Amino acid sequence: MNGVPPFLQEPEGTREEILKATYLALCKHGYSDLTIQRISDEFPKSKSLLYHHYDGKDDLLQDFLGFMLDRMDGLPPLTGDTAEDHIESIVEETFPPEDVANDDHFAQALVELRAQAAHDEQYREYFTRADRFIRKQVEHIIRSGIEEGVFQEVNPRETAALFVITFTGTLTQRVTSNDAGLEESRAEFERYVRELLLEDNPEKE
Repeated sequence: MNGVPPFLQEPEGTREEILKATYLALCKHGYSDLTIQRISDEFPKSKSLLYHHYDGKDDLLQDFLGFMLDRMDGLPPLTGDTAEDHIESIVEETFPPEDVANDDHFAQALVELRAQAAHDEQYREYFTRADRFIRKQVEHIIRSGIEEGVFQEVNPRETAALFVITFTGTLTQRVTSNDAGLEESRAEFERYVRELLLEDNPEKE
């Protein structure tokens, strides 16, 4: 089971208790099998409180996603370690080991939720904001790397967009296909990072 995000580990008030229960139920059951009853099973108070605060499952889920994004939006740009360390972490998150990827129930639920954005404008708005947030964080890392002399003079915005598209596509592939080609994709992506992004690259000499 996925660990509960830090900002939900000690809920403050009924709303956050409901959102924590939503996270736990979403990881267990995914979007399609999620019900108010299953959220209630993870909620320490009366089920009637769920209906007091929300009209239904999607109303609750959209508040849950918005809450998570608001907490992420409040975070400062990544600091500490080096830009190269951050890029390595992003590669690891994008191409996790098979045992980790297969047990990432929240990632599976996120792909289900993202699919709703194809026909639901509220879900689309959330994932648009999420993509922009991630792209902004990666762009900051790349700019920092260029200033540190770690990265070549690439276009930070375009490079960040590539990273986000790669992350999103890889996430979808690994939770929806048994033949996602992740090992081959990782090798090629690492080659891109090594040859076109890193400044200290012996192959350039």
